[in-house]
Amino acid sequence: MPNTEKTKSVNVDREAIRQAFEKHQKSCDAADREKLDRLLIDYAVVAMKFTYSPYSEFPVGSAVLSKTGEVFLGCNVENASYGCTICAERTALVKAVSEGFKEFDTVAVVCEKNKDAWPCGACRQFIAEFGGAIRVIVEGSDGMVHVKSISELLPNMFGPGALGK
Repeated sequence: MPNTEKTKSVNVDREAIRQAFEKHQKSCDAADREKLDRLLIDYAVVAMKFTYSPYSEFPVGSAVLSKTGEVFLGCNVENASYGCTICAERTALVKAVSEGFKEFDTVAVVCEKNKDAWPCGACRQFIAEFGGAIRVIVEGSDGMVHVKSISELLPNMFGPGALGK
């Protein structure tokens, strides 16, 4: 049975994100995009609170924004058999896909111990499966939100096109 006190604290204002996303789409204003990115970073921080990382002690949170303005949160979940561990980014994407979403705008990543923590190689490949233009954002040690496309983070990526799809 889930800890209801913890569960209550994850009340993500999905409507606020959807509205911020729609506002940015209509205006294409950089300031609107920055506000949306900051909101995604804030929700990634919320997700990070639920991490299960007793081995690495490297808590990570992620917020994934679909192209329709839906948001999905994820945290890293470790396992004593290290290969069974799943990163925050993949957790959030798997949650989104399991609810029918396959087109994504942005993946936000935060780490408690290391600002500037970009996705690992496995997560980069996982994100790339859904398109090279997906934006990946992190909060840097300078407090600013840094943005790169997944194709910048994974140049010459192996994707569905390599399989003729």
